[in-house]
Amino acid sequence: MAATNGSTNGTADGASSGPVPIWINGKEVTTSLTFPVNSPSTSQILHHSASASLTDALAAVDAAAAAFPAWSKTKPITRRNIFLRAADLLEQRLEEAAQVQVEETGIAKGVAMGFMVPTTVEGLRDTAGRIAGVMGAIPVAQAEGTSAVVWKESYGVNFGIAPWWVKIMPSSYFAEDDYGLTCIRNAPFILGVRACMYAIATGNTCVLKGSELSPKCYWIIGDIFHKAGLPAGVLNVIVHRPEDAAEITTSIINHKAIKKINFTGSTAIGRIISEQAGKALKPVLMELGGKASAVVLEDADIELAANECAGGAFMHAGQICMSTERILVHHSVLDAFTTALQSALAKFYPASGTAPTLVSPIGVKKNKALLDDAKSHGANFFYPSDTASHVDETSAYRLRPVIVSGVTQEMQLYHTESFGPSVSLFPIADAAEGIRIANDTQYGLSASVFSRDLARAFAVAREIDSGAVHINGMSVHDEPGLPHGGVKESGWGRFNGSWGLEEFVKLKTVTYKEGKV
Repeated sequence: MAATNGSTNGTADGASSGPVPIWINGKEVTTSLTFPVNSPSTSQILHHSASASLTDALAAVDAAAAAFPAWSKTKPITRRNIFLRAADLLEQRLEEAAQVQVEETGIAKGVAMGFMVPTTVEGLRDTAGRIAGVMGAIPVAQAEGTSAVVWKESYGVNFGIAPWWVKIMPSSYFAEDDYGLTCIRNAPFILGVRACMYAIATGNTCVLKGSELSPKCYWIIGDIFHKAGLPAGVLNVIVHRPEDAAEITTSIINHKAIKKINFTGSTAIGRIISEQAGKALKPVLMELGGKASAVVLEDADIELAANECAGGAFMHAGQICMSTERILVHHSVLDAFTTALQSALAKFYPASGTAPTLVSPIGVKKNKALLDDAKSHGANFFYPSDTASHVDETSAYRLRPVIVSGVTQEMQLYHTESFGPSVSLFPIADAAEGIRIANDTQYGLSASVFSRDLARAFAVAREIDSGAVHINGMSVHDEPGLPHGGVKESGWGRFNGSWGLEEFVKLKTVTYKEGKV
């Protein structure tokens, strides 16, 4: 279904007078085909969104390709000023942006207002300040009378794929019940801006494909950039119906104008996208799943460790790629830590309070299946003590938090990223056993170590195979100035800071014969 320009609901106060538009070539575009967007908190329809067709998606790529020659030649100060204005605009619209994220993702208002949107603002400002620092080199050539320079140049059109909750490939790739087919969309502002920001900052243009479950968040991203003065075509933001995902994603990856791809989401989908990009010989940046461990040594500050682990495991109902999924506690402090952890968890989600909201009923179904499987193989639950009390029957989107003990390798929960409100507790004999269990996973995104002995904690951190290790802090830690990414099946490449900018430039070596005086 071809796109048609039409009336939009893109007002600064978020008022809705029609479907949420997409952004193509600097214009808000509505389509004759739309889809409903439901609230995870109420299960009711919030609004409808324009749905990009294949024709629309390819038009977005063409617009980005047409904008690239001029944008790639802009000076760093021009790009910096646009980014600073975009940051100011998003900060001015903090209340609106946070409320939209609350409505579309079910996140707590305090987390959206205090972390999600402000972190996005800080990321824009941090990146703005680093743009002028992307520089080439002047190596010394071997031959007499010959010199060389190395330039850093923009790739061209980048395809940024932010997280979403759908199957994008035919079911023949995986079994129908393989939950690895789903992706996440827990932080649309942080992850959506990140998927396009570093590419645009380094002179590339971008097609950003957002989540069909949070299209208004992605509309705001397009709106602030365009209001900040970003030229038409530099950033194109599309969303679409789940059933169109395979065709659109595959077609964009294989489009001749696409020069680089970045993807944040599940390892299973990342594997498929990497395969397609590899066949097309296109570079990719992947930030995939995680199974973060927290190692609590016998000399740890127990109250601190318990509070940080509770936050790391249950913030946003555990729906963060860096969420703590295993807590490995020295046996001598296990009882004290368990008591402290239950007390800390009660502060997040009191037993008598409302159960956490997950972004999709798929997540509830997945987590209940993991917990039921663990229970059937002998795991024990406390807080609460049985699986039946996990599910909030009043909503298909809610699931109560649970702490699990007795988890063994034959249980799915041992290996699978739950992406939900559960954490597994393991007693360990010593630091070496903690390191072994922490590394016994295909993932390697984030981890924590708790000890009063900093030198010892550093030694443990060095042995954990992970993209990040946080000492005496929760595994959920991301800030604009620190590189973010994983190892093993958690992906490769890095977002954030100068590392994020370097991902989106290519090197060109130029040699020349020196002149004579």
